[in-house]
Amino acid sequence: MAVNLCGRSFLKLLDFSTSEIRYLIDLSKQFKNLKLCGTPHRYLEGKNIVLLFEKTSTRTRCSFEVAGRDLGMGVTYLDPGSSQMGKKESIADTARVLGRLYDGIEYRGFSQEIVEEMAQYAGVPVWNGLTDEFHPTQMIADLLTVEEKFGRLRGINFTYFGDARNNMGNSLMVACAKMGLNFTACAPSDLFPDADLVDVCKEIAAQNGCSIALTEDASRGAQNADVVYTDIWLSMGEPDEMWERRINLLKGYQVNKGIMGLASPHAIFMHCLPSFHDDNTVIGKSIREKFGIAEMEVTNDVFESQQSVVFDEAENRMHTIKAIMYATLK
Repeated sequence: MAVNLCGRSFLKLLDFSTSEIRYLIDLSKQFKNLKLCGTPHRYLEGKNIVLLFEKTSTRTRCSFEVAGRDLGMGVTYLDPGSSQMGKKESIADTARVLGRLYDGIEYRGFSQEIVEEMAQYAGVPVWNGLTDEFHPTQMIADLLTVEEKFGRLRGINFTYFGDARNNMGNSLMVACAKMGLNFTACAPSDLFPDADLVDVCKEIAAQNGCSIALTEDASRGAQNADVVYTDIWLSMGEPDEMWERRINLLKGYQVNKGIMGLASPHAIFMHCLPSFHDDNTVIGKSIREKFGIAEMEVTNDVFESQQSVVFDEAENRMHTIKAIMYATLK
């Protein structure tokens, strides 16, 4: 059956079927080949998009900007101080104004309810660049990366270490369930995903011949994993006062050589970035000075190892975002 996503918003993977996600992955491969061959593909010439950021980003902003321009579109970036949304103007009114001016809207910010409301009122496709609950554009990039490395998705054993109830834990669980990967969340029970979302994902996984598991045992979680994935221990927007508690909760879930040694011999390491794998950042230096640790969610030797595919993954953000925009705007 042909897949047609024209006019659809891209808010979370729960809204999309396995075949629709497969279509986006395959389309991403086509756009990646065009980019690498230097073949122009200004298929959306004359269209304009706006990038509305309430949370700053490197990869998301650059991926949308380059992807939009490669497709021939005009791109407007609004940083956290450049919009009246939520201050002088409601979300609904902002969406209706931007929808009259632009062909598509990207939103990166806080509650999932905001991006859902924008999509309700905009009248044009809205793309979720990240909310506190979900990060769907990252998922297509991650799925593409896994398939590039293994030649398949179904049957891959995928373990996520860290805060499993943040946007990455939620989104990866959904993505794996939809595409037939066996997902394990390895975290303290306090940081397990929401029980209702786990139940939904287990139902989806049963339909796709894969599994969803939760464990507090880091060694068990790493055993035979094909993909070892982690994220920073404190999400953007959470108070700095949470660092000490989160470090104490998650220090036993650091991805290190020991963890990678328990995984499959061909295992890869993934991270959505940025990463605190050393103290070469302002935050990294501060954490070392306060708590005496120079490496947090992943050690530098793993991050810089041949098993690490984090920069392939980062590049794939551009190709997959291009596919998402083209599929919904063409």
